[in-house]
Parts: sequence; structure tokens; C-alpha cells
Amino acid sequence: MSDPTPLLPPSVIELLDVALVGELTVVDEAGLPITYPLIPLSDGNVIYLTSSVLFSRKLRHIKANPKVCLSLTDPVAVPVEPFHRATIQGDARVVEEDVHEGWERLLPMWRAKEPVIDFFLKKRFGIPLFFERSVIEITPHRVLWWEDGRASEPARVYELTGVS
Repeated sequence: MSDPTPLLPPSVIELLDVALVGELTVVDEAGLPITYPLIPLSDGNVIYLTSSVLFSRKLRHIKANPKVCLSLTDPVAVPVEPFHRATIQGDARVVEEDVHEGWERLLPMWRAKEPVIDFFLKKRFGIPLFFERSVIEITPHRVLWWEDGRASEPARVYELTGVS
């Protein structure tokens, strides 16, 4: 995956590690934001999401405009106490050279977060197109952080260095 030295602040990595759903916002061809719920995975430097090729609209949007953000705002989908919010802005790229098995490199992170994935993998033959997946890799550039989830307060902003 990426460099072992984490670029993201530790508090954001902790939030990503427990987040069952994040809100990926992309820009469509009309210049309007569209948000999709996805399972965020991270190694501390890059955020990884997967998308079934059945749901490829978001992939087309990313290819046309790689500027995206991933928000962690739902206390049910991000089960931490105390609750915190974060929005991560960055550039995304779609990796789809091998939609059959390329995404499987993320399985250890996915399995650690959501062990039920093994149940679905056993049924892979029954829902084959669901397991034809592209990987979305987000290189973060800026993080907005709301301590204790208080969006009424200004966010703490982290400008990430070492971003290429």
C-alpha cells in the first residue's frame, strides 16, 4: 500500500478505523456535488474505498474530476465515544486494472472492520457482479476535524504535508 509513516493525524486514523460508513462526495458533469455512502479503509496515508462496477456512476465522476471529500459525520456509522466528525479533502483515482481480484488486496483491512465480508465472499458465485470491484484511492490534502462532533464550532484544519 503506501508509505508506513502516517500522513493523517492519529485521531483521524482512529475515526477511519471504526467508521462503518463514510460519505464520499464527488462532483458530477454539471458541477454539482453528489454523495455516496461507502466503507472507508485506510493505512494512515491513503483512504481506500471499493465500488462494484454495477454502480459505476461515481467512478465516472471521479475520472472526470478527481477532487473529492470523504466525511465521517454519522454517530451510528462511526461508533466512537466521544463522537468526533471529520471531513477529508483530497484527490482520488480509480484503480480498475483487475476488477476481478485487484480489490482483494484490501481484504485484510476490510475484514478487520467488517468480519461479515467472509460470509459474502463464500456466496461470491451467487452475486458475481457485486464482486467485480474497482478501488478508489484518495490521497488526502486537508482534514477538517470537529472535536466531540460539535459542528457548531469551527473545525480544526490540518493541511497535510508530504502530499505529492
